[in-house]
Amino acid sequence: MAPDNSLKRILMIEDEPDIRAVAELALEAIGGFELTACESGQQGLEQIDACQPQLIVLDVMMPGMDGPATLKAIRRLPGYAATPAVFMTAKVQSDEVQNYLALGAAGVIPKPFDPLSLADQIREIWNEACAIG
Repeated sequence: MAPDNSLKRILMIEDEPDIRAVAELALEAIGGFELTACESGQQGLEQIDACQPQLIVLDVMMPGMDGPATLKAIRRLPGYAATPAVFMTAKVQSDEVQNYLALGAAGVIPKPFDPLSLADQIREIWNEACAIG
């Protein structure tokens, strides 16, 4: 029997409460995912083991630890070296996107995102990451 490759658990780290609220609605109500939303990189690191995410969604620009620094810290945790990560950011110039991918992101979702298609965008990145992985 093939392993269940479907995405269920997502950890989202986003410092803007409004964006978190819209993303929660988009991913839980529309996407049917189990979402753990954190407001900082530090909080994400504290909660990651409790939620055991299959995919991590990170804001790039955050006070304290930014998205890239948070991802580096997550990569050092046991069991998360290869967990697919997606950056959500308004900075989507092609060189910026290349930088995020070079940091090990599986994909980049531009902000503002469309709440109705966010779950599909994330599922698409997940499927690509699984096909490569």
